[in-house]
Amino acid sequence: MKRLKKFLIVFLYFLFIFYHIPAFSEPLEKRVIEHTLKNGMKLLLLKRPYSPTVATNILFKVGSVDEITGMTGTAHLLEHMLFKGTEILGTRDYEKEKSLLDKMDKIAMQLDNENRKGIKADRDLIERLKNDLRKVQEEHQKFVVKDEFASIYSKHGGIGYNAGTSRDVTSYVISLPSNKVELWTAIESDRMKNPVLREFYSERDVVMEERRMSYDNDPEGSLFENFVAAAYSAHPYRVPTIGWMSDIRFLHKKRVEEFLKTYYAPNNCFVAVVGDIDPEKVIKMMEKYFGDIPPQNIPQRVWTEEPEQIGERRIEVEFDANPSIVIGYHKPTLPHDDDYVFDVIDFILGSGRTSRLYKKMVEEKRIALSVHTYSMPGSRYPNLFVFNGVPRAPHTVQELEDAFYEEVERLKNEPVSQKELEKVINHLEAGLIRQLASNRGMTDTLTYYQAIADDWRYMITHVDKIRKITPEDIMNVVRRYFMKSNRTVGILVKKEAK
Repeated sequence: MKRLKKFLIVFLYFLFIFYHIPAFSEPLEKRVIEHTLKNGMKLLLLKRPYSPTVATNILFKVGSVDEITGMTGTAHLLEHMLFKGTEILGTRDYEKEKSLLDKMDKIAMQLDNENRKGIKADRDLIERLKNDLRKVQEEHQKFVVKDEFASIYSKHGGIGYNAGTSRDVTSYVISLPSNKVELWTAIESDRMKNPVLREFYSERDVVMEERRMSYDNDPEGSLFENFVAAAYSAHPYRVPTIGWMSDIRFLHKKRVEEFLKTYYAPNNCFVAVVGDIDPEKVIKMMEKYFGDIPPQNIPQRVWTEEPEQIGERRIEVEFDANPSIVIGYHKPTLPHDDDYVFDVIDFILGSGRTSRLYKKMVEEKRIALSVHTYSMPGSRYPNLFVFNGVPRAPHTVQELEDAFYEEVERLKNEPVSQKELEKVINHLEAGLIRQLASNRGMTDTLTYYQAIADDWRYMITHVDKIRKITPEDIMNVVRRYFMKSNRTVGILVKKEAK
């Protein structure tokens, strides 16, 4: 009876999310309204009149994978810069400010050019330019209104104002009272039309410090950065989203602005608005505020394919930290049929406390403090299936590596039971329901799959595809990809004393 009751609760919750209350008459794919503006901006609108709020997500199909050599870190820096304001917001007087911005650019370019000379640089000239730049920056601050976007949103009931950049996409999110949608359209269209990259050079320094903290001086960050760089020899996924330090240091403002104009365009943008809305009114607002933004010629996507790996790659990263291990196998991405199978493998091996690896390595053998599996570093292009583990002292990473391979061999040779497959399906369904229960979760999912899979309906068809996976499919995929020659291993080792 308890199992039946639990099933009914999940089933009813599923209906609540995917069907219109109270009639349960229309499935989600009929309730999501799609509209494309003449400039190519794709809108995904869903009416949920359960509370007087809306969640929004503006997602651009651009990330670090789209950067060129020498300009790594551009997409991430732009995430920072687009919070700085426009010709209207973030400034006390843009006309007066602009002359200082131009002056700052001129000095900063001279300083960058001199610094690039390395040991041949004129140190006295560098110090003079630094002082000149500092003086102009101090004068410029008189015209800057800090965090005006956030301040306006906060005054009008906005919450969760944030942005994120990955290798694949960049998104800007905010949740608001439903009567503030027009305010949102006015602010965000202004951000697209008239962005001003003010405080560019000081923010560039902020990003360099962020890189030091999260990668250079962080053991796990350093391990994963070097691991991914080892796994990819050709594809730009090998580059960290934050960029290489030598590139960040000299990012050129004009070239960053060109990148912004090219990729942050309406025809490279997906917008989701979910909540207590009138879709027709929202469409009219979007046409009014965003419709006159011109489309751009989006460059061709990355054509470089990672060559087939022909031998195991192993790296060690020395750090004054506890050891850990990461193991990755090259795999296809969605919507390849094998990618669905990897979703099942991920759940069986490393998803939570009921997974095989957790039970074996953390609970039974007690050789690990933590174990995880997932796919990285992106999803627009073929990626990696990854195992990550931290040994429990005095056990070693070698013990974790051996135990992981044992479970891989088990998957190769022992069919997964139907009961375990049913558990995977139930948990994937429950996870999707939880994800889509909130307006925020719905907007994020709609825009993400529209950008990555070219169709937001992937989230609906995903579970249907999973249901068709057989034990033989799992065995075949494990045998096909979990090979030594397709494997990269990264180990965090204790730095030896000199």
